Amino acid sequence: MPRNNPLRRVESALRKHALLYPLAREDFPWEHSAFKVKGKVFLFMGWDKETLGLSVKLPQSGKAALQLPFAFPTRYGLGKSGWVSATFQPGDAVPLEMLLESVDESYRAIAPRKAVAKLEGADEEPAGGAGKRATPGRVKRRQGRSSR
Repeated sequence: MPRNNPLRRVESALRKHALLYPLAREDFPWEHSAFKVKGKVFLFMGWDKETLGLSVKLPQSGKAALQLPFAFPTRYGLGKSGWVSATFQPGDAVPLEMLLESVDESYRAIAPRKAVAKLEGADEEPAGGAGKRATPGRVKRRQGRSSR
């Protein structure tokens, strides 16, 4: 992938966001990034030449997401379990906010309850809490909003 590809900023933003979740880590199976919580993947991300691709589990908003022109059911049978993939090429309009929200939904769907509880507890802590790992600003579910 060329260094001047504008999608690198999108990849970087998604990586930083995913790694802010409690117990999240990045592995590299199959030459792609797999963001995991307690050994379970909540985000796949990788490159095919200049195309950025990603997959997330969207049990609530998956049907709506599949209506978007860049989204499709994840292959290898994962689409049947709520996994949605998306691909972007240089020049595409990338809905970064929507992708960050999708990563949040996927993390919450995959993570153990204790990890999600840590996430929600961290959102309620005062900023800069002692020893607490920062969480993404978008992570806390907005009350009164319906799933997309």
